Amino acid sequence: MNLIENIKEALRSVKTNLLRTVLTGTIIAIGITSLVGMLTAIDAIKAQIEDSFSGLGANNFDVRSRGFSGGRSVQGGRIEKSYPNIKYKEALEFKTDYLKTGNATVFTSVSGAVEIKRGSKKTNPNVRVTGVDDLYLNIKGIKIEEGRNFSATEIQYGNNVCVVGVDVVKSLFDNEENPLNQQVSFFGNRYTIIGVLETQGSVGGGPSADRAIFIPVENASRLDRRGSFRYTITASSSSPVSLEYDMGQATGMMRKIRQDRVGEEDSFEVTKSQTVGESLEEVAGYLRIGGFTIGFVTLVGASIGLMNIMLVSVTERTREIGIRKALGATPLRIRQQFLIEAITICIIGGIFGVILGIGIGNIVANSIGPGGFLIPWVWIMVSFMICIFVGLASGYIPAFKASKLDPIESLRYE
Repeated sequence: MNLIENIKEALRSVKTNLLRTVLTGTIIAIGITSLVGMLTAIDAIKAQIEDSFSGLGANNFDVRSRGFSGGRSVQGGRIEKSYPNIKYKEALEFKTDYLKTGNATVFTSVSGAVEIKRGSKKTNPNVRVTGVDDLYLNIKGIKIEEGRNFSATEIQYGNNVCVVGVDVVKSLFDNEENPLNQQVSFFGNRYTIIGVLETQGSVGGGPSADRAIFIPVENASRLDRRGSFRYTITASSSSPVSLEYDMGQATGMMRKIRQDRVGEEDSFEVTKSQTVGESLEEVAGYLRIGGFTIGFVTLVGASIGLMNIMLVSVTERTREIGIRKALGATPLRIRQQFLIEAITICIIGGIFGVILGIGIGNIVANSIGPGGFLIPWVWIMVSFMICIFVGLASGYIPAFKASKLDPIESLRYE
């Protein structure tokens, strides 16, 4: 009795005991469905969120002054060399060069504690004023609810116009008042409101655009009387795949502009803007662990049920096993027969479980938000490996028991 005959016999046994096979395969299918379904839904939802947040830094990187996040650090007992901040003209020159590769925006933080006035009304001194260009809102994924963005002329000449957040509007205007084309005052100058931002909220505890005012970066540069403003460039790559290449190109451009010598370290920093993507990946990782754990526990229960059914099958087929041994079947072939039968049942259940899991996972993901159809090939392969493992684990004890039966005693069994 060779391996091919064992496989044929296992398939005949599965076909003969169809109801038992269906019930056992259903148990396996439910476990695989829960595993593949949850992991498919998690990956599909993650892909949708990444696509929605692509404008919030997934394809962006920053070029900024060295030591932007703090003072000079100490390395190896020596204080790290300090470099001058990126100047406004250098930032504009970089933007002009990089526009041949992709989009880039120049901005600077004027102050984070400004009091905005309008007549007798005023805000708390906690409004953030930022100098930006006409591409800033688009690259940062900030949308305008009323009014418009800055025009190229306003950016070029630094007109006294501004785009404000909703918290500023609530503090200075009544509900029925239209803030557009109205004037507010700060830094001793009057600015005309040309746009109001959508409600943004605060992500990760960071500063919210709801309590912010944006002015043309050229206008902000005139307020830099001491030359202490830090100008930052956020550049956008065409895709995450080309992000590293574009960062290298940007480094070369800025080194040329800053006249960094060959062999010297960069006098600036080029960093990825992927905080949202990294946080999302971390959360998705925890969800995958949870989904995998739930599916695995379900499969453990299914394997116990399968083992019980295989033990019953061995008892029912004791006489058949005795006949096979009398005809020359070795214990190895008897073990193979029952193991192949268990694995076959698991794979049949696994196939239906994968199909149901992919369908349910994509339905759940698309019910939350519109998206494409995701086929998780990695999880499909993992599921079939788990099916084979479950078949081996649950079929080994019954197969071992069958292989140890005495052929004479088996032939006497009724």
